[in-house]
Amino acid sequence: MTVVQPPNRREEHPLRALYKPSAAPGLELIECPEPVAGPGEVKIRVERTGICGTDLHIESWDAWAASAVNAPLIIGHEFSGRIVELGEGVTSLEVGALVSGEGHVICGTCRNCRAGRRHMCKNTSSVGVNRNGAFADYVVIPASNVWVHSDAVDAELGAIFDPFGNAVHTALQFPLAGEDVLITGAGPIGLMAAKVARHVGARYVVISDINETRLALARRMGVDVAVNPVTSSIAEVQRQLGMKEGFDVAFEMSGAPTALPDILDNLAHGGRIAVLGLPSKEISINWAKLVTHMITIKGIYGREMYETWYAMNALIQTGLDIRDVITDRFPATDWQSAFAAARSSNAGKVVMDWS
Repeated sequence: MTVVQPPNRREEHPLRALYKPSAAPGLELIECPEPVAGPGEVKIRVERTGICGTDLHIESWDAWAASAVNAPLIIGHEFSGRIVELGEGVTSLEVGALVSGEGHVICGTCRNCRAGRRHMCKNTSSVGVNRNGAFADYVVIPASNVWVHSDAVDAELGAIFDPFGNAVHTALQFPLAGEDVLITGAGPIGLMAAKVARHVGARYVVISDINETRLALARRMGVDVAVNPVTSSIAEVQRQLGMKEGFDVAFEMSGAPTALPDILDNLAHGGRIAVLGLPSKEISINWAKLVTHMITIKGIYGREMYETWYAMNALIQTGLDIRDVITDRFPATDWQSAFAAARSSNAGKVVMDWS
C-alpha cells in the first residue's frame, strides 16, 4: 500500500483509507497518517460506512464526478463511529459518544445560512466529495456537523442515517396521513421512504421499479403493491386497490426519464410530487396537465439541517425499523466486493465494517 499525507494532517502511524488518487477511474486502499482535530473540529473513529451512489460515480469517474469532485481525496460520507478527540473550543460533545455526521459543511455567512436555511447554502463543501471523507479509520469534521445518536441506534444503523435522512426529507415534504402514495424507484432510499410513509399513516403505499430483486425486497418491507412498469401498469394497480381519483402524493426516486411522466398520468387533481432522483437525461412532461390539475413538484436535495435529523431519531424511537434495507455487509478490506454489490442493483444498502 502507498503512504499518502493528506493536507493539514500530522503523521503518527499508518492507518487505512479508501482513496481517489487522481482524476481517473479507480480507488486505492492506502495507508495514511492519523488526522488531528483542529479548532472547532471533532475526530471520529469510524466503525461502519454505507456505500452511496455518489461513491460509485467517484469510483468510475463519470462526467458528474469529473465536474464535481476535488481529487485526490479520501471518499465516503455515510458513516458512524465514536468520538476520540475534541478540537480546541469544542465543549458540547463527549469522547466516546456514538455519532454520525451531516456531510454538508456550510459557510455560515451566505444569505440562506444566515436565514436558517442551511441545507441551501450555496458554498457547501461535501464530506468525501470536496474534502476528505469517512471511508477511513478516522474522519475529522466540524463539531457543528456531528449528530449524537440515541440509545435506539447502533453503529450499523447509524451508518445509514445519511441516506435515511434523504428518505425522511423527501417523505415528509407533504402530509401523508390517510393519503395514497406512489414511489418510483425501489433503491434503498425509495424503500426507506416507503417505510416512513407507512409509519406516519399513509393508506396505500405503491412502489415501482424494473428490477425484480428490489421489488421482492419492497414486498418484504411491507409495501401494498410493488409493480414493474414494463410488465404491468400503475393504472392497473389503482384499479386493483379500488382507487378512484389517483395518487395524492408521489416520490420520484429513480431518475428514470419515464418516471415523472408516469407519475403525472396517475396523480390526483392537486397531487404533490417530491423529486429526489437525478435524471440521466432531459425529461419531457405534460405541462398542460401540471397546470390544469394544479400539481406541485418540489425538488429535494440532502437533508434539512438539522430538523431532518431530529425527525429521523424520533421515527426510530417510535418504532420505525429500516434495518431490512441493509442486505450486504463486508469488511472494509474487501471494498471491491462491497462496491460490486452496490453497483449490481440487486442489493439494498451495502455497509462496510471498519472496526
